[in-house]
Amino acid sequence: MKNFKLPIGVYAITDSKSGKNKDFLEYCEELLKGGAKIIQYREKSRDLKKLLKEAKSLRILTKKYNAIFIVNDHLDIALLSEADGIHIGQDDLPIKDIRNLLGDDKIIGISTHNPAEARQALLDGADYIGVGPIFYTETKEDVCAPVTLEYLEFVNKNIDLPYVAIGGIKESNIQQVLFKGAKSICLVSELVGAVNTLETTKKINNIIIDWHTK
Repeated sequence: MKNFKLPIGVYAITDSKSGKNKDFLEYCEELLKGGAKIIQYREKSRDLKKLLKEAKSLRILTKKYNAIFIVNDHLDIALLSEADGIHIGQDDLPIKDIRNLLGDDKIIGISTHNPAEARQALLDGADYIGVGPIFYTETKEDVCAPVTLEYLEFVNKNIDLPYVAIGGIKESNIQQVLFKGAKSICLVSELVGAVNTLETTKKINNIIIDWHTK
């Protein structure tokens, strides 16, 4: 998608494991009410029928809040749910092939963990990249070691692509990430696992926006 920009603020990701017994659509609406203007549907322990059902429901909800809807990994679910785009990993289908199926008006994001992957994402035509994990995280299984703030600083200075900082980010360390220039920041368990997802999302979102508007 030409001239795509990530919204400044919280980049929300679903994670029902962190949400424990929370209703899926209820906590998603709390994320959106709290100010998240982009939400990625990422559920690793779902069968395809449930993935599609939830994705379609979340598509309706994101339209209600005028938010960007991204599906993690599943190209078929992204297409069938009419998502705004897809987020992939390094071992998923090539960006070129995904672009041929999705078209130029859809968003393609890809996770990166080092400068070489970031440069390749730029060459391959990604619309944005994930930068992380910045810190240690237990939210995602089989995740690589933390890439540290040094890689975040590299991307901010050298890669001409929108990026989202992700991985182990909490309210307690978010200022370190903001200081390196991040404008779109993903917190997962900190938001989904919060006692009050709405108020916590609102608080974190305001911290990010205030940092970049002061």
